Amino acid sequence: MRLPNPYRPEADVVSRRLAALAGALDWHAAAAVAAPWVEQVRRNPPPFWAMESLLREYPISSAEGLALMRLAEALLRVPDAETAIALTADQLGRADFDGAADSALSRLSSSAIALSKKFLPDGEHAPGLMAKLGARTVVAATLRAVQLLGRQFVLGQTIGEAMQEARSAQKKQPQLRYSYDMLGEGARTAADAARYLQSYLDAIDSIAAAADSAGAPARNDGISIKLSALHPRYEDAQRERVLRELVPAVWQLCERAADANLNLTIDAEEVDRLELSLDVFEALAARVAAERPQWQGFGLAMQAYQTRALELIEHVTALARKYRLRLMCRLVKGAYWDAEIKRAQELGLPHYPVFTHKHHSDVSYLACARALLAAPDAIYPQFATHNAGTIAAILQMAGNTPFELQRLHGMGEGVYRELMKTTPAPVRVYAPVGQHKDLLAYLVRRLLENGANSSFVNQLGDDHVPLDELLASPLHLTAASPLPAPEWLYGPAPARRNSTGLDLAVESMRAPLLAAGAATVVPAVPEATAASAASAVQASAASYRQWHKTPVGARAAMLRQAADALQADLPRFCALLVKEAFKTWGDAIAEVREAVDFLRYYADEAERIMRPVALPGPTGESNELRLTARGPWVCISPWNFPLAIFMGQVAAALATGNTVLAKPAEQTPAVALEAVRLLHAAGVPADVLQLLHGPGETVGAALVAAPGVAGVVFTGSTQVAKIIHRALAAKDGAIVPLIAETGGINAMLVDSSALPEQVVDAVVQSAFRSAGQRCSALRLLCVHEGIADHVIEMIRGAAAELAGGDPALLATDVGPVIDAEAFDNITRATQRLGAEQKVLLAPAAPTREAANFIAPAAYEVDSIDSVKAEIFGPVLQIVRWSGEPSAVIERINTLGYGLTLGIQTRIDSRAAALAAQAHVGNIYVNRNIIGAVVGVQPFGGEGLSGTGPKAGGPHYLYRFCAEQTVTINTTAAGGNAALLAASA
Repeated sequence: MRLPNPYRPEADVVSRRLAALAGALDWHAAAAVAAPWVEQVRRNPPPFWAMESLLREYPISSAEGLALMRLAEALLRVPDAETAIALTADQLGRADFDGAADSALSRLSSSAIALSKKFLPDGEHAPGLMAKLGARTVVAATLRAVQLLGRQFVLGQTIGEAMQEARSAQKKQPQLRYSYDMLGEGARTAADAARYLQSYLDAIDSIAAAADSAGAPARNDGISIKLSALHPRYEDAQRERVLRELVPAVWQLCERAADANLNLTIDAEEVDRLELSLDVFEALAARVAAERPQWQGFGLAMQAYQTRALELIEHVTALARKYRLRLMCRLVKGAYWDAEIKRAQELGLPHYPVFTHKHHSDVSYLACARALLAAPDAIYPQFATHNAGTIAAILQMAGNTPFELQRLHGMGEGVYRELMKTTPAPVRVYAPVGQHKDLLAYLVRRLLENGANSSFVNQLGDDHVPLDELLASPLHLTAASPLPAPEWLYGPAPARRNSTGLDLAVESMRAPLLAAGAATVVPAVPEATAASAASAVQASAASYRQWHKTPVGARAAMLRQAADALQADLPRFCALLVKEAFKTWGDAIAEVREAVDFLRYYADEAERIMRPVALPGPTGESNELRLTARGPWVCISPWNFPLAIFMGQVAAALATGNTVLAKPAEQTPAVALEAVRLLHAAGVPADVLQLLHGPGETVGAALVAAPGVAGVVFTGSTQVAKIIHRALAAKDGAIVPLIAETGGINAMLVDSSALPEQVVDAVVQSAFRSAGQRCSALRLLCVHEGIADHVIEMIRGAAAELAGGDPALLATDVGPVIDAEAFDNITRATQRLGAEQKVLLAPAAPTREAANFIAPAAYEVDSIDSVKAEIFGPVLQIVRWSGEPSAVIERINTLGYGLTLGIQTRIDSRAAALAAQAHVGNIYVNRNIIGAVVGVQPFGGEGLSGTGPKAGGPHYLYRFCAEQTVTINTTAAGGNAALLAASA
């Protein structure tokens, strides 16, 4: 690795940044320089359509601001009038624009919006003709307003239009320079990447035509490029492929920029792509040094909010000196803060890779600025900021060192207007270029960044924020983070700890996994017989008599000890999952973490629910409700989650005082064996937890049929669940409870307001991750006809980019299916679909050799009703729909399954209504439909998808228990002493 681990204690990093600034900056003096700029901006505020004014009138934290942001994000891409009307009504109807601030803007906009709302449907009454005509007029006006809003933040819809706007601005302010950014999402397909590459090439040619090819690149306009837009798999796991395919493509851009003496900056990406970006950057730098050594326009954007930003600058400076180049380096605060925080929480990482306090990011920015200014031989610094205090601090630290300032088009104009009156420093405008429908994600990102209450842009226009507060020194450490560490996501101790994961993009984190993979051997597991199963049931019944008397706190402590041991042994268990269950490394990590979470969650839950509950009643008696264990439970787990589901079933039974007869899937007994050994080592007696590996038809059937079994918990197919149900019903004796979690024809409904890129990401993850071998996997995609062609084409392109084959390789996305029987079943199903339906994505050969590999496949079907059964593999069926989305949900309900459902829409009221209508256990809105988290998304379905209660939820353990009420007559000894004492 080139850089240190990004997941380090924030306070330690900030202390080092403050030390780096010691004696280098007089903040009080910098604030004094900035104060007049701020005062002038407040005396001469920007026009009412500028971002500062919009944010002041409609803060993002308000319902009104959020409604406008969502309309801006979605409305332009909606192709049909019905959805556009529904979206506009939904968002405008959720806010009270009558209560806005008393200004010309708010009075005008509030009156217009209030009038518009009268013409929009309210969801309760069918609109008449005038209302329908009025609604279309309102939507047309709203569309125009969003387009006008976009013009404030996007310089032009084409590079020619943008350059014309830039020339007009430069006539008024000759200090201005521009860096054009051709807007677009990251590429999902090869076609996306090719389109973005051509867009960059065309832009460079246009900029070059107006540039001074003999002048310094820093004096010319330039271009900013995004590497993730130029390759559909710009990820660390695909490093070899990226270097092979992306570097030559970017070199085309570098050549043209160098020949015209333009500046070309590689934009920053997320934390997990930084090392990969440096690999690409150095490969290009080496080529610049060899073929265009005089060019000084090559550069990189750096994000100060990352905890390793200063080390990044030191590394890039060393690269510049190594290749004898002078690089143009743009320092920014950072653009993905919220996503980085969520990712660290979801992955259970040790620390956050970005600063959690805004002023810590400011400290880092200043320390990075000093480092850039200290290397004028290697770096031409470019400081992108809208913060007046930061600008003044840079001016103070720079002295005579050459540098430039940068701002975003449409933002910070007031501060820079005042600055440029007295300061000769050049100013470059970062200028987005693109069609309005392509600007949406960019626009919303800018609104979120600068609409936050803590942002300088927001507070600049707020006269209620005193000048001293606005320009307060950031040069101090706040030790306590405003966010919980990922480990304590669920609350401070003694709350349940989040399981710890790792980032596979960090070499030091993945090394133990790869070492375990090389060393781990899958152990042989002896098979049980029907006769040994009967003996095991007797031993289980005998051990139950003592085990259920063990205090619940002691049982919970054993589970927590097992959780800690499993966490510590994560690499070895991951290796077992890769080798025996053919999991990819990412899936293996997630499964071990889920097993850890189950152990800790059920330990907590058992202590919570098994405390006696005193019930109210008449005087003279006590009434207490207690939960008690039932006896021996048979736990039958599947091969697709051989550790997590196995451990969840077993832990639930043990925590509640039951004994366990664990029957793992025949394909994955070794994982189960190691899990049982771990629980035994944590203190669970051998007879209390017994492993019985063998065929379901013999060993499983014998366990279910055995007398004395108090309950059965099963995860698997609906067919087998019904067999178990019938076998239990046929037994003499007590009625035995069955908890069954089965599969489903899981659907996703996509309306025309959904963001196609987000849909494609969710579909590919849900349908093809884990080779489609998840109970929750997507089987049926229902996409609105207005966007179906585009979405289907993107899905085909994105799926074609997946790497299939050996799961032990980090680059593998899709591994093989579990065995030859599964392979044959899926193959027969795809052959039938290929003969009967339209083939969208045909199964292909693996990119790397692997037995029983099936590549992702997709088919377009005529109707929802034609999807008759679940295909447990990477097979997706797609249907187009029109009309009312509620009718689609009704048809999904008639399939009889009810496990998971996805809803992709920007219409909040529609999502809520569809979720309420669906007979489905787990509903996910605007995300994928896999990866339920213990205690966060309790998992389980209804109908043909299972009995409930939901695993990993607060009601699950109750099914493992019997209830007992104890009533005591407290006056039996001669009177009600407590009542008499109370009346005295």
